[in-house]
Amino acid sequence: MTRADARRARSGRLRGEVAMVTGAAGGIGSVVARSLADQGACVAAVDLPGARLAAVAVDGVDAYPADVRSTAEVVAAVAQIERERGHIGILVNTAGILRSGSVAHLSDDDWSDVFEVNLHGVVRCCRAVAVGMAARGRGAIVTIGSNAGGVPRMNLAAYAASKAAAAHFMRCLGLELAGQGVRCNVVSPGSTDTGMLRELMGAAATRDVVAGVPDQFRVGIPLRRIAEPADVAAAVSFLVSDAARHITLQDLYVDGGAGLGR
Repeated sequence: MTRADARRARSGRLRGEVAMVTGAAGGIGSVVARSLADQGACVAAVDLPGARLAAVAVDGVDAYPADVRSTAEVVAAVAQIERERGHIGILVNTAGILRSGSVAHLSDDDWSDVFEVNLHGVVRCCRAVAVGMAARGRGAIVTIGSNAGGVPRMNLAAYAASKAAAAHFMRCLGLELAGQGVRCNVVSPGSTDTGMLRELMGAAATRDVVAGVPDQFRVGIPLRRIAEPADVAAAVSFLVSDAARHITLQDLYVDGGAGLGR
């Protein structure tokens, strides 16, 4: 029995599935990759090459270095994954970057960088797997959005706009692929305990995010806690499973109520 066969023999509701997770070296992506593997999936972790990606590659997870900003690298990674692991039945787009600053002061490069990863990277990965999924008549794609994509945030215009665009792209893609049995959904976290949040908010992150920041027109979190990556991973795991077989074109906010039920 090969190593891949052994993984597929494990118990779990995703047993036998091959899942590609982008941004897999990140705070949310690494937990998503581990969660899917724990449920029996053979996980291909895709991110920029380096020690952080290598650290994700433990039992059930294999590293595939690639840059979602490059169509050629994405296509090559998908081909390698399917050659070595089998047909990709699950895609989770978690790769994302953030550039903060006012609209007037963000540079052209800032805007371009954010959209190149947060929107165009999603498009590239979806295109690379969607044809195969549609031909096989099944598949599940989840993109990690943000509640900032639906609720205006000061000094986050580029990030928020890119996430809003990615979410609507997913709805359009889901409509196109629904007849072929491919489901497309978005999971939109609010403030989540990752390096990105700590870099953005600094030491005041927990206090200000939970309580709210009135002078920025930002409400707090009704559940009175910042999310953990595992909260986001749980939502992803549900949406890619057969338990969500009749759910598509949806944007699930995992934000403790911070979006006020948007």
